[in-house]
Order: sequence, then structure tokens, then C-alpha cells
Amino acid sequence: MKARAFSYFRAHTIGEALEAHASAGDDARFIAGGQSLVPALALRLQAPRTLIDINHIAELRGITRDGEWLRIGALTRHCEMLTDPLIAEFAPLLRATAPFVAHPAIRNRGTFGGSVALADPASEFPAMVLALDAEIEIAGASGLRRVKADDFFTDLFETAIAPGELLVAVHVPLFKAGQRIAFDELARRRGDYALVGCGLLATCRGDLIERLRIAFFSVGNVPTRARHAEAALTGSRIDATRIAAAQAALDEDLAPADSDDVPAAMRLHLARVLLGRLLGRIGEAA
Repeated sequence: MKARAFSYFRAHTIGEALEAHASAGDDARFIAGGQSLVPALALRLQAPRTLIDINHIAELRGITRDGEWLRIGALTRHCEMLTDPLIAEFAPLLRATAPFVAHPAIRNRGTFGGSVALADPASEFPAMVLALDAEIEIAGASGLRRVKADDFFTDLFETAIAPGELLVAVHVPLFKAGQRIAFDELARRRGDYALVGCGLLATCRGDLIERLRIAFFSVGNVPTRARHAEAALTGSRIDATRIAAAQAALDEDLAPADSDDVPAAMRLHLARVLLGRLLGRIGEAA
């Protein structure tokens, strides 16, 4: 199939993009990397009247340190997560995640902001934004606002972004001494959507976990924090008993649905296995 006919507008400022969307009403879509939108257009799963190209908006570019935050512009390509020194130093969980995102051709075009805004529950970066306790900067008719990641993902492919608003940047707290990260996913083939994936950020004092954020993907309608598993580990040292307790707590945290190819029980089992591996790595780092 081919996409339906549409109008094209190239925006050079955030204001122009918002104005163009307001003029087109709900029948418009922003496009940057297009790695999700273009296939949807080709299959006529989406058929907007207007496409608004945001690739030339300078305010959406750049990775900069802003006080105690790392500001990652929405147009940052996935491949930049692998090469940018600020990402490596201040957001190493994103650096560890990037090689697992699709394939090189997609990483060269796909944008970080687009992935977060789409909120595909099987995608890596939305869940890692949740693990990092990031804040999402959104532009709209009333100006700029920031939404915590815990409040951003609301339902399947739904977020706190209102119609006509634009994701501008993601703000990530700077990685600090005493923090440790781990990421991994289980997939049939490298680059495929994961059967289950997980990333975590632990703040430690010696071998004692003071704070912990664990985020899973491919286990439900939204990226999911494992709050009961976090509680089972917070304030303790990682050992076999605590790992087993955290794995058991996933029964309360995760509720994957049955699918034709992966039963819910299998996905939950894989989540337990994956969490055990990641906690083992954190424990070894101590």
C-alpha cells in the first residue's frame, strides 16, 4: 500500500510547528525521524491531512548540561546515544541501552524524542526514561511545561502530551558517584522487539542500596516500574535471598497479557530471570 495524499509543511521554529498543527486541527502529525510514522502511513494505519516536518527546528537539537540535569533535545538521533561524550558520562544507562535499539539504519534516523513521544511499550528508551526519573519538556499554546516520567506514560501509545503539543527535550538527572546501572533484554534476534527488557538505576553506599528504580518494557501497555521489587531491595545488600524476594515481588508489579506467541506466564518468568541477571551485575560491581 501507499500513503494517502497529504500536505507538507517544514517548520523552522517551535512556534511555527505549533501554529501549523493548530491550523490543521487534529488531522496533522509531526514528523522527524519517521521510523514509526512512515510505515504507519504506508499501511494507512494513519492518514493525516498534514505532515509537519520538525527536523529544521534548532531548539529541538543538542545535548547539554544544565545544572544538575542533562538536557537531551528531541531530535537527538538514537546513534548519538552511542557516541556523545555527555551521554556516556552523565546518562550511561542510555548509552548501555542504545545498541539494543533496532538496527543501525533505524538508529541513524530515529529520534530519541520521537521514541519517547510514541511511547511504544515494547521500546527501550521510554522505559529507560522512567528508570532515570527523567522529566519531559513539552511545548504547547500556553508555553513550556515539564512532566515527570512517572506521570508521562498514561496508556497504550498515550502520554501526557495533549493534541497539538510537541515534545521539546528530555531532562535526565546527572549520573553521580555511587550510582550503578544495568540494562539487558531478551529477544529472539538482536534488533527485534524484546520479549522482555529491563533497566535499573541503583544509588548505593558501599554495597548497600539506598535508592533503586527498576523499569521494564514489553510487559504491559506502558513502560512499567517494578515498585514492589524496588522496595524488596531498598535499604539492603544484594544477596541471593534479596534477589529471590525481588523476583517474587514481580508478581505484584507486572501483569503481562497473553499473546499468540508469548504466554503471560512465560513473559513473567523471563522478567524474573532478567531481573536476577541485572541485580547480579549490580552486586558484582559492589
